[in-house]
Amino acid sequence: MVRGLALLAFAGALIVLATNWAVRHRHLQTFAWWPRMVRRVAGPVLSPLERRLVRAGANPIDAPLWLLGVVIVVGLLALSLVGWIGGSMALMMAMRGAGPGAWIRLVLGGTIGLIMAAIMVRVIGSWLGAGRYTRWMRPVFLLTDWIIE
Repeated sequence: MVRGLALLAFAGALIVLATNWAVRHRHLQTFAWWPRMVRRVAGPVLSPLERRLVRAGANPIDAPLWLLGVVIVVGLLALSLVGWIGGSMALMMAMRGAGPGAWIRLVLGGTIGLIMAAIMVRVIGSWLGAGRYTRWMRPVFLLTDWIIE
């Protein structure tokens, strides 16, 4: 179901991008029925994105391309999250009759995975300019400072 929603959102973003490209390159008239309908449907998503791009100093004409990028990233994250939750539930079902040694290994592996994910978030956040005192980065820095420093 999540895969279908991600593909549907990707197809919609591609339609918005292709229509925007066709209007900008004069393959479609700006006020024809198709571009108006696409803009009416995509407007509630594109307008805030355009405002954010203007505030960042970027060109608002690039909003459909940014929309496609956001849809791809969010879709991949959603698919990964659903796969992780499903795998975790299957693992918990398999661990029902396991002994204490297996549970200790499981907790250790989960802790190492969490710390590695926090390091990745820290690295990607540094690329995006999110520093140590950003509200959503504070827990990541608290979790990884003892390794990095």
